[in-house]
Amino acid sequence: MLQARQIEVRRGPCAILREVDVELQAGRVTGVLGANGAGKSTLLAALCGELPIAAGAIALNGRALLDWPDQQRAQYLAVLPQQSTLNFGFRVEEVVAMGRLPYDTGRQMDRQIVQAALVAADSEHLLGRSYLQLSGGERQRVHLARVLAQLWPGGAGQVLLLDEPTSMLDPLHQHSILQAVRRFAEQGGAVLVIVHDLNLAARYCDDLLLLNQGKVFSAGTPTEVLRADILQEVFGLEVLVQKHPERDHPLIIAR
Repeated sequence: MLQARQIEVRRGPCAILREVDVELQAGRVTGVLGANGAGKSTLLAALCGELPIAAGAIALNGRALLDWPDQQRAQYLAVLPQQSTLNFGFRVEEVVAMGRLPYDTGRQMDRQIVQAALVAADSEHLLGRSYLQLSGGERQRVHLARVLAQLWPGGAGQVLLLDEPTSMLDPLHQHSILQAVRRFAEQGGAVLVIVHDLNLAARYCDDLLLLNQGKVFSAGTPTEVLRADILQEVFGLEVLVQKHPERDHPLIIAR
């Protein structure tokens, strides 16, 4: 899938990321955590080739990331940035259909995929609406549908990178969107998602990568990473960590 080995990203003389290893595996959701400025969005930008790396290597399905032709890479790697800028009054289905640009599958097939992606992103009811008339949360869900359509239905070798996809969503849609992300992984794809909510990360992620000052501070399962002593050191937050009463994942309670 997607592997990064000892990557370093620099801005001028400053190293923003240092000696970071990432391995995204089929069928698994990897969450990236860290305080503001820890390097989370920088990591995502490096993994998709948007930012050059000063050291290390990144490979997609065993092939150097930058060796992939753009159109072919877009059929295996999709990215949802933290902010998606679109200033034209496209209809919702036209925005989602942009995810089909790397393909030549025909209008009928593309129309079916757009419909399915909107359903997966809980946005089917927005069909026909102008993108500019949507709320921030609705726009975010439409863009999630767009990247899902780009890789639909998901499968081995495909990678989805998401930068804070729940940041503008109400609690119900935070869960519905992350459930859609999990379903993508269950189809055989690999997912990396940047998330700030520790309890959402505990519930929906198989693996966690905790960044601190541009380096990996802790990596492992939610149980291994979401420990009170680790969260105190990285976030300066005193928490109580318990087992969820109905699930096995950790439940984090601020003191």
